[in-house]
Amino acid sequence: MNKKKLLALALSTVMAVTMLAGCGGSGSSEDSTGAAAEGSGSGQDTLTVAMSSDATSLDPVAVNNVYSSNIMQQMYSTLVNLDEDGNVVPNLAESYEVSDDGLTYTFKLKQGVKFHNGDEMKASDVVFSLKRAQAAAAVSHIFGDIDPDSFETPDDYTVTFKTNVANTGFIFGLAHTGGGIVSEKVVTEAGDNYTNEPIGTGPFKFVSWSKNDTIELERFDDYFGEAPVLKTMTFKIITEATNRAIELESGGVDMAFDISTNDISRVEENSELQLVRMVDNQTTFFAFNCEKEPFNDQRVRQAIAYAIDTTGVVDAVWRGVGQAAVGPIAPNVKYFDDSLTAHEYNVEKAKELLAEAGYENGFTFTISTNERQERIDMATIIQSQLKEVGITAEIEVLEWGALLEKAGNREQDVMMAGWTCQTPDPDMAVYAPFHSQKNGQVGNNYANFGSETVDALLEQGRTTVDSDEREQIYHDIQAAINEECPWVYLNNGEVVVGAKANLTGFTPTPYGYHSLYNISFK
Repeated sequence: MNKKKLLALALSTVMAVTMLAGCGGSGSSEDSTGAAAEGSGSGQDTLTVAMSSDATSLDPVAVNNVYSSNIMQQMYSTLVNLDEDGNVVPNLAESYEVSDDGLTYTFKLKQGVKFHNGDEMKASDVVFSLKRAQAAAAVSHIFGDIDPDSFETPDDYTVTFKTNVANTGFIFGLAHTGGGIVSEKVVTEAGDNYTNEPIGTGPFKFVSWSKNDTIELERFDDYFGEAPVLKTMTFKIITEATNRAIELESGGVDMAFDISTNDISRVEENSELQLVRMVDNQTTFFAFNCEKEPFNDQRVRQAIAYAIDTTGVVDAVWRGVGQAAVGPIAPNVKYFDDSLTAHEYNVEKAKELLAEAGYENGFTFTISTNERQERIDMATIIQSQLKEVGITAEIEVLEWGALLEKAGNREQDVMMAGWTCQTPDPDMAVYAPFHSQKNGQVGNNYANFGSETVDALLEQGRTTVDSDEREQIYHDIQAAINEECPWVYLNNGEVVVGAKANLTGFTPTPYGYHSLYNISFK
């Protein structure tokens, strides 16, 4: 079957699946519409947001995914923030200094900052929070270089610590939600139950969480920064994309994340709505479990890459949203190698490599992904393309938390998800998912990938100051990972958010999660 016919057949299958999925209702439109109508119009002080997946934890060091971070961003504050241009600016810190050798960090804290329980934040809470982050597998790629024995607190508002090595991207990483400052007293007393009663210093405080349904927050009136206009914030979990659009149209929600390609025009053409788009730092990946047969053979991984027409898949599914990915670093992240192109689509080469590896008769494996429709659609097309080289791919669609749990246990064959570089620095794009120290741990290296060459380059890249030399290191990293092929890169994404036309104050970020506390309604 030629390429055009194959894509047409796969796309028709995808369209049929999408139409059937769109027939199901969310079951919540009627009730939520009535609730939203009370506060609609000028002076509205409530915000209801539709998300495609639930948070998996509200403990900042327990997880590293954008769904959880979108909630925690409203609840926690970090020592520093990133401004709209990606520059580091003080937040909980009044000021900070980094020593000339890049090893010692000193933070002067703002005084009078309150936790949501009314206690004042002190230097001891900062030390406690960063030590937790340093030891936590989910965020150790950001905070793991901290020397936990180096902390000094000369007074209640000064914190000094050292890192084991100079890490150029470290100061950017402190703005990540994993660096959210928690109350030592509250976390210690709550123990394992902390995620169900989280306490931060952010503009909104936790009220309730009904798993896979809603998360409720309310304004914290003693917030140290500018007081939000909003009094309450509700996140509704609506997994089906069309149902999120329907809820937005009907007034059931004020804002909906992850507007699908099928629903973009209906939002754009509705005068009561607005569509917000921004190129982000996400790369959707097809990650092999590299320690599991047959994916422990590089030739098999490369063969599957050759068998997938990435550009055709992305064009068919995303239809102008984002673009086909060419490497592990997204195009607007520092040191992206713009000489790279999408991997070659070559069915005959794929068959040759499979024969060399002893799989000329193919094999069967499972693609595990979450409920996002575009990912299911991509998996469906890839399933059809792999049949051309004798490989049978089964598709397993899991709830987001279940997918992360399976991948965290390294039980998957292949995982399709997305990795977002959550700072402007390229270390965040590649260290966590490809450094072998995460191999076999509950971390972010979901490909279970290890390479001495890649490890050495990653360590060199994070400890080299910004320069032509550092740029070359990250170009070498991209080339080395491409050759090893632990991932097949699929697409680089966009933030696509629908909102009421009278909603103002929303500025998206390319990092996958967004501050919503500046929102108001005209």
